[in-house]
Amino acid sequence: MTRNHIVQVCIIALCSCSILFVIEQVLDVNYFIKTASKAFFFLVIPIFYIKYILKLSVKESFNIQKVRWKSLRLGLLFGSLAFGIILIAYWFLRKIIDTDAIMYDLQVRSEITPEIFIFVAIYVTFGNSLMEEFYFRGFLFLNLYKTEYKVFAHVFSALLFSVYHTAIFATWFSFELMLLALAGLFIAGILFNWLNTYSQNFLNSWIFHIMADIAIILIGLHLYGIL
Repeated sequence: MTRNHIVQVCIIALCSCSILFVIEQVLDVNYFIKTASKAFFFLVIPIFYIKYILKLSVKESFNIQKVRWKSLRLGLLFGSLAFGIILIAYWFLRKIIDTDAIMYDLQVRSEITPEIFIFVAIYVTFGNSLMEEFYFRGFLFLNLYKTEYKVFAHVFSALLFSVYHTAIFATWFSFELMLLALAGLFIAGILFNWLNTYSQNFLNSWIFHIMADIAIILIGLHLYGIL
């Protein structure tokens, strides 16, 4: 990538995440519209940029032509640790988390009822995690990491990943818990990036992300009274 490409990718990332924040927190739209918007900004635009600006195939850009399954063991290991840490953290912090605010946001603003939660859970675990890993670790980190600005690649992608999630849980937590969540997401982003430097693709972090989301879904099932 040239310096112009680096600047273009960063501008695209900042604009995309800003627009998605407005869609998530300002506009009164349903969950389907939010999901479709995310797919457009996190899949369609990056694929278009990779194919027609960088002149690369997606497989070539993300090094996923030949995957050695042994190289994915780190994703399974750290994903298992994240699964346990998230559940333990919820157990200790559950008394100071405003679960009423979370449920209001999910059921009223996003219109996610108990009847459709299981379908949303499947999408979040596999579809949403894939889009985020494709975007933050594939399109952003791996492309930037191929340049001389490797430290910037780590920090920028992890920071944007953490700040982006404020669009999702901006109304869920107190200021202190919000800072804690942002710090945790930033550290997770750095760890995701580090895992992917070994395989040069985003599959390790996707496995990690899936297992972390499974823990979050279990908490959601508990809040909905399903589990």
